[in-house]
Amino acid sequence: MAIALKSKQRNGGVSHSASFLLGALLPTLLLLLLVSDRVGDRLVGIFISSLGNGSAHQMISHANLSSAEKDMQEERFPGLAELLPKVATDDGTVIVTSVNEAWAAPGSLLDLFRKSFKNGEGIAHLLNHTLIVAVDPGAMSHCEAAHPHCYLLEVTSANVSSANGFFTESYLELVWAKLSIQQRVLQLGYNYLFTDVDVMWLRNPFRHISLYADMAVSTDRFNGDAEALTNAPNTGFYYVKSTNRTVEMLRRWRVARSRFPPTHDQAVFNEIKAELAAGELHSKFMFLDTALFDGFCQFHGKMDTVCTMHANCCIGLENKVHDLRNMAADWKNYTSQVIPLEKGSHESRWSFPAKCEASMGHR
Repeated sequence: MAIALKSKQRNGGVSHSASFLLGALLPTLLLLLLVSDRVGDRLVGIFISSLGNGSAHQMISHANLSSAEKDMQEERFPGLAELLPKVATDDGTVIVTSVNEAWAAPGSLLDLFRKSFKNGEGIAHLLNHTLIVAVDPGAMSHCEAAHPHCYLLEVTSANVSSANGFFTESYLELVWAKLSIQQRVLQLGYNYLFTDVDVMWLRNPFRHISLYADMAVSTDRFNGDAEALTNAPNTGFYYVKSTNRTVEMLRRWRVARSRFPPTHDQAVFNEIKAELAAGELHSKFMFLDTALFDGFCQFHGKMDTVCTMHANCCIGLENKVHDLRNMAADWKNYTSQVIPLEKGSHESRWSFPAKCEASMGHR
């Protein structure tokens, strides 16, 4: 939004009344510019629902990084700045997922993930805008054999290549590693939608993501109010638009890890979401309805409108792969129906994720 100030000239000079109004308005305008970048946010996100019909991406200067800080970021993420323009949509959005060797192996989660795009309703093209982050050389090798856009962010602080058990040291290092590269993506001026690799994509999710939130995040359990902080967020699927505020939000999220050790990124976000929303950042969150962004935690089972299916509330790689394969077969049967089910007939439903349910025990 641009505000044009016009003053009436008399005898080649500005009138006293116009000068007075200009002097009164300038402090207010400066305050608005300093306190909020909401207008910039809207410009960044305005094309997200069309995804591909937006304006050309423009680099945004973030966080006033010093030259030394920029050099350090380039050294930590070599080649990322050159790769992102090849992956991003016209409006500067990148889909990001991360894999280790076990998840990227043939027949494992990465195969199911990529096939879901190809078998989804009009979303195969979104694979061209998906960046797969490999956290070990084995995962990178598998990725490069199957996908055009791969990036190696090697995690050396723990052995992250195997099917890591829930809450083990290697599991925690793996889930926290993704935030560092996501923060860098924002700093480079790109919006991102992060998706765990155990999420099946079925329909275009961008049609249901708010333009005005800083972050739109999926939920384990949705309480009916998309703006209520009492929702249980799941950071295995969330969209963040690139602004100065969201760069700082990601920084604070990462720093907060030390306040709640040892735990994963989702639990820490749940702890700090209220302070991010209420503090000087005034971050705006939108929580996604599980009826559209389904998962095993609050399982709806309906197939007619769902955009994604997440194998959350599930422990064990084999259990995730087994139940998601059943889901993929269900979807293939559903989409192969020549004649849609008549109104009042038996509704198409997903197979129940029995192995994942059993893996949770009494949890």
